[in-house]
Formats: sequence, structure tokens, C-alpha cells
Amino acid sequence: MIYNQQEFEIRMEWGLKGVEMFAPVSDVMIIVDVLSFSTCVDIATQRGAVIYPYRWKDESAIAYAKTVGAELADFKRKFTDGFSLSPTSLCTIQSGTKLVLSSPNGATLSLSTGNIPTLCGSLRNAKAVAACAKTFGKRISIIAAGEQWPDKSLRVSFEDAVGAGAVISYVEGKLSPESKASLAVFESSKESLLSDIKKCSSGKELIDRGFEKDIILACDFNASENVPVLEGGCFYKRFLDKTAIS
Repeated sequence: MIYNQQEFEIRMEWGLKGVEMFAPVSDVMIIVDVLSFSTCVDIATQRGAVIYPYRWKDESAIAYAKTVGAELADFKRKFTDGFSLSPTSLCTIQSGTKLVLSSPNGATLSLSTGNIPTLCGSLRNAKAVAACAKTFGKRISIIAAGEQWPDKSLRVSFEDAVGAGAVISYVEGKLSPESKASLAVFESSKESLLSDIKKCSSGKELIDRGFEKDIILACDFNASENVPVLEGGCFYKRFLDKTAIS
């Protein structure tokens, strides 16, 4: 298959088509959605919460949350009065909390990997996730989520190219040209991550909406040693004692 980069050990691609193309030839997949699904998942699971990714922001999410006995994060990004797709809103989440987090990008990709081991990567935990990925095998696929244009088509995003490149910088193996390109983007910005991401399109949008703190949290490079692992439809902190989750 021309597009699956299978002759390389380290592969990088964008969006749902990338997941579909890589899953059959991967030992592990890493989903990168820096602003903000991956950052939210890292912060929440690091604190001992369990995150149930969900594709849609509609009434079906309410029903799903009830079936798994979880709270439902607000569809509207906010950092007060409950949880949402704002990393800031999750900084005080309690251990054992079960939370459904709806996201058309990161959540959708996470739920599309089938039975392939799936990790959630970000700038916050790039080194830790890369180290964990190596334990599953040599065929490591990094999927950058990107964003959506108003017509729902994929918008390639600077922050996810950087995030994917950050993970790639810590893995070993033969890199595809796509992986090399993402790595080069990261290398060009690693000394100015916060500044560059604030200036990119996604960053400017969040700042305009009052969520600059979310960007600061997302750019806290390697601040976390947490590795969120998808198992049974939800992300857990790796090695979490699941008997503590009611």
C-alpha cells in the first residue's frame, strides 16, 4: 500500500484517514491533539481520573455518559463551573472521577484505532509517551489530529505538527519523510514553543476567546511523566489501580 508508510518504522499522518491507513501495520498508535483533547486527557488521567472519549457533542453523549456511569464534560469550552475541553477546567479533577469528553478530533481518532494499543500524546508528555510506545514494538504510528474547517474538512494545524514532532524526537527507528517533516517543525520551534503556538491560528483563536491559560498548560513541555492508555473505551493513567475506580 503506497500510503501506509509501512517500509518505515516511525510513521506520521493526519486525521481519520491516517488512522485507517496505519492501523493494520502498526504495533502502537499515538494520537496527538495538542489544543486540546490530548492535553486534557494527560492532565485528567495524571490526577487519577478516567476519560471516556466520545465523538459527538449531542444528546447521544448524555445517554452514553449514563450508560458508563460517568459525568459529561460541558460541550462548550469553559474553565469555571465544571469540566470541559479546557485543560484549565481539569486541573482540580479528583482521582476516580469518570468523565466523558466529547471531541470531534482527538476523541474520534482514539476510538477508531480498533484493537491496536493506543496512547494519548502531547507536548506535556512527549518523552514519556515515546518511551512507553517502544514497549509495544518497533512500528510506531503518530497521528496528528488537526482541526476542522467550517465545512468539517481537515485543517492541518501547526500545534499538532509540533506535538507529533516532539514525540518523534524521542523514538528510535527508520523515519518516514512525513515523520522527518514533523520532526523538523518541532526542532524549529522547540526553543519558542509557547510563543509560536500562541501566534499560530489555533492559538490566536483560543486567546481571542479568553483561553490563553489553556495554551500555557499545553506548552508545558515534558512536565508530565504520565502515559494515558486507551483500554475498554477509556483512557487510564498507565499502571493505575483500577480497583480504585467505582
